[in-house]
This record gives sequence, structure tokens and C-alpha cells, in this order.
Amino acid sequence: MGDLNVTKLKTKKDRANYIHHLLNDIKALDMMIEKGLMEEGPLRIGAEQEFFIVNNQFLPEGKSVELLKAINNAHFTTEISKYSLEVNLDPLELGKDCFSKLHKQLDHFIDKAKSAASKHHLKVILTGILPSLSLNNVNEESMTNVVRYSVLNDAIKSIRKQSFNIHIKGADEINLHHDSVMLEGCNSSFQMHLQLSPKSFVSDYNWAQAIAGPVLSICANSPMLFGKELWSETRIALFTQSVDTRANSFLLNEKQSRVSFGNKWQTGSVTDIFKDNISRFRSFLTTNFTRDSIDMLENNEIPKLKALSLHNGTVYPWNRVCYGVIDGKPNLRIENRYIPSGPTTVDEMANMVFWIGVMLGKPEKYNNIHETWDFKDVKTNFFNAARYGMATQFYWNGAYVSSHDLILNELLPLAYKGLYHAGIQPKDAEYYLKIIENRVHAKNGSEWMVRNFRALLKKHNRFEAMQILTSKIHEKQEKRYPVSTWEMLHHLEETPFKESRVVKHIMSTDIFSVSKKDSIELVLNIMKWKNIHHMPVINNEGELEGLLTWTDVKDYQIFTKKQIVSVGKVMKTDIITVDEYTPVIKAKYLMISKAIGSLPVVNNNKLTGLITLNDFDK
Repeated sequence: MGDLNVTKLKTKKDRANYIHHLLNDIKALDMMIEKGLMEEGPLRIGAEQEFFIVNNQFLPEGKSVELLKAINNAHFTTEISKYSLEVNLDPLELGKDCFSKLHKQLDHFIDKAKSAASKHHLKVILTGILPSLSLNNVNEESMTNVVRYSVLNDAIKSIRKQSFNIHIKGADEINLHHDSVMLEGCNSSFQMHLQLSPKSFVSDYNWAQAIAGPVLSICANSPMLFGKELWSETRIALFTQSVDTRANSFLLNEKQSRVSFGNKWQTGSVTDIFKDNISRFRSFLTTNFTRDSIDMLENNEIPKLKALSLHNGTVYPWNRVCYGVIDGKPNLRIENRYIPSGPTTVDEMANMVFWIGVMLGKPEKYNNIHETWDFKDVKTNFFNAARYGMATQFYWNGAYVSSHDLILNELLPLAYKGLYHAGIQPKDAEYYLKIIENRVHAKNGSEWMVRNFRALLKKHNRFEAMQILTSKIHEKQEKRYPVSTWEMLHHLEETPFKESRVVKHIMSTDIFSVSKKDSIELVLNIMKWKNIHHMPVINNEGELEGLLTWTDVKDYQIFTKKQIVSVGKVMKTDIITVDEYTPVIKAKYLMISKAIGSLPVVNNNKLTGLITLNDFDK
């Protein structure tokens, strides 16, 4: 979709014209397959690298357009958020040292981005979800000012007609409403492409589905969102919910999400996969069409299938079928979309080599896997891997097996076999697959992040821990060692951002609050039980309505009327507040000058935290 000038479908004429071209693209694809025009070989590999942009405080910085201009290279393009960019690698023929060549190309482009970023006091971070992201980074103001993103956002919101409901539960829980698709911008992936023969494509696609769970389990590195520890690969849940066009209702919703693993094995031809997507998901975008794909084929020209590509760009299966044209020859490939970005380029290349090796090493006994395995077992494997990572128990070929045993005893041997059969140099195969093996014995990115984040929370509040963790990821990425070799962080008590601290660095977020209808007796007991001296009063929408202090309520300990006095009768309503990004020094001056013992922190009048004078000593 990024190559097309898109607009929202509005009129009946626009829709009819688009559907005409879309259906002709399907017919043209069928014709090319029937006539043997699709390229059988050489097979190719390719990749797309997404990455985050942060400032010197390791917070997301919305300067992607400026950085893109500074990089000045056609391989780079924007992403939906202002703090992300993408680089598209050149496709390479599969064979010999193709992976080390692709790795060299990837490092070249990342270094190019880093060089340009440093001149603008910015840094590049490779990770699935940036730990230092906050809710204020995912509003529409953070959306890149490119037409296709606003068109996509408006179209999905128009179809949905209600806020997006984000609910993800792991060790912690996130439950929120959001008003745009910008939560999709929290995700960053390393999308891997493998060209395959059209003759075996559907069988190979089913194999790609079967191995997705085990592959994801060893590659996971996105365990957190907004400082909450969720799934081992939280991107899977977040992306699914962030662009979901289905509205909630009181009816059982049988529709499939646009971000999906699928509901069944694929059968028939590759065009049936596209036909299924067209049948399930209505088009809401269009572009300019100058040529008809059927007419082009009749003139011995290879069409680009623009309408089909546009529709395909608004449907997001984790394994996506893609059509392309290279050197005038049409081809088919699988785009693996579930692997996260980072934590280093060598880890990413190891992930790619492992996936492609297993894809190419499929044993004959799995040729008709759609007839012998239940698809729901494979789908369950995928989502269990997203939740539990390397701790997953997979149902594989009729028995339960651990992630560790499955990878070591079956998938790694298959990967070696597939790579050697494809002519990959043993040096490359062994180098990258050894990284996967070491990860099984040690840790993946998700495990490293979780362990260190929990340790940081013992010394720092959540926001500062997120910030420090991001800085340490960057520090270790710069050394380019695989994540399996990363040691636990040391000197966790250090506070490297003390000079630029804001209220969010020190505020308490685990706050006890009451409503104005509660009794003073209840407030007195909560304050005693929890040894607190300040109690915010909020309504059902989380908005701050008042504030109580121990001084306000302590005298009610000796009066029997305490049982009938409500909070609303006693609370103060003339309250001084600050927002999360008020400098700490300013907040401290405000409290001292106004002689107040607590300072509520609000965002759009909704309570997000509380500061007392003791917090300034942190």
C-alpha cells in the first residue's frame, strides 16, 4: 500500500470501478498460474526492518520525516507513527552466502540511519514494542502526516463506529478504550519474505502456519506495553485489537479480525487464499488505475495487480501471501509478519535463517498436514507461544512437547537440512542456527526484558524503569552481541535521568481513591490501614472531583456522626494539579509555595497519579 496513492472509497462509481479491477486482478492471477507464467526459480529472500526513533532521554521522538529527509535513501520509508521508520532490503537469490549478504546490507542501512540520527541528537532502537512508550505517544497527533495513514485511520474508524477496545491480560493487565488506529504504531517488526514455487505454494503455506508457534516462541521480545508486563510477544494481541474493524455488540461475533492467524487450513490454489480475504473483508480504499490487468496479459505484459495488492495491504494475516514482479517476472511469496524487530540485527538474521531453514526442510510426512492435523491445535500453539514464549508446551504431531525439546530435537535439524539442500554455505547455516540453539539454552529477548524490568521496579518507579530499560537495550544493541549472551543489568539503583526528571518519574500510580458518596468512616479506616494521609475523590469516569487529607477527616474519629457524613461534604474542591510532564523542580516549588502536602497528577482532568513531599526524596 505504501507505493500507492490511496483515497477512501466514497461513491458507488468509485466502488464499482475498484471492484472491477480487483476481480480482474484475480482472473489475471489465475491466468498467469494456468499458463505457467509465475516464476519457479530462482527463489529469493527479502526483509523489511522497522525501527523506533528516540531522543537522548530514550523517549520516543516524533521526527521520522526529518530523519527520513536526512537519510535521503529510497530504501527507507515512513511508518504510521512519527517515531518510527522502515527500511526495505533488496531481495536476494536464495543460496550460498545470501544470509550473510543480507545481514551486511541490513547493518549498512541501520548504520546509515544511526549516523543521520546522531546528527539530530536522536537514536535508533530495534525492539518489538518500545519499553518507554506512553499513552500520550499514541494519539492522532503522533500520526505521520502522510495521506495513506489518515485515510486508513478514517476508513477503519468509519467502519467500526466506536472506540477500539484494548484488553490484554498477562502478569499485569491493560484495559482501555482508544479512538484511533495509532496503537498499531506501538508495534515494530522484522518482516521476512520467502519466495516459493506456485506448484507447492498452498502446501508450503500450511506448513508455514504449522511452524509459526514454535518459531515465534524462540523469537519473542515484546513482553511489555506502557510499563505493564503482558504477553511474551504482546504485539500479537495488540496489533489484532488496534486495527479491528469489528464493533462490539450483544450478538456473538463470528466475523474474523483483519489481523488474524486464520480459521482453517488452505486448500485449492493460491488464488483461493486471496478470494477468501476478498469475501471476508470489504475494501475501503482505492487508487488510480490506468491499465486493466486482463488487457495487459493479452498484450503479453505482466500486470502489477494494483487493486489486489491494495486490498491485500489492508488485511493482516500473520503469514501473508504476496504477489510481486521482479525483472518483469511475476512471483509468489510468504510474508512472515509475526517476528518482532530486534533486539539486534544478528538475532533478526538468526530468526530469518531458522524460519526459512524449517520452511525448506519440511519432511515428506508433513506434505498433507492439513489432512492429519487439526488446525485449531496449530492456532492454539501460535497464541500460546505469544503468551508464554519459551515456556510453551506445544501440541505437535499428536503429542505435547516443550518449546525447548521441539526446537532442539526436531526443528533445528530440519533447518540444517533445508538450508543445505538450498545450497546455503555451511558457515552461514551453522553461525546463525547456533544463535538459535544458544537462545534455547539461555534466554530470548522477552525473558531478558522481563527479568531486568522486574529488578528495576525494586529501585525505580514504573516510568523511570521503562526509560532505563530502553537505554540499556540501546547500549547492548550497539555491541551487536546476540541477546542470549546479554547479562543481567548491574547498578540498578542509578538514576541516569535525574537532571531532566518530570512528575511521571516520581509520582505514585497505585492510588487509593474514594467517591464523594462514600462515608468518612470508610475514608478514616482506609487511611489507617494503608498509612496514607491524602485521598483523591474521583467519579465513575476517573475524573478528579476533590481531595481529602488526614487533617480534613481526623476530627471525625471522635464523633458518632461520622457514620452519616459523606466525603462530598468534607472534601476540598479547589485543587491544584499538574500533568505528568511537569518538571519535578516546578512541582516541588509549587507545593512549597502553596504549602500543600499532596499534588494530584491529571490528564484531561482524569487522575493518573499523586505526589507527596516524600516523593521528592526518591
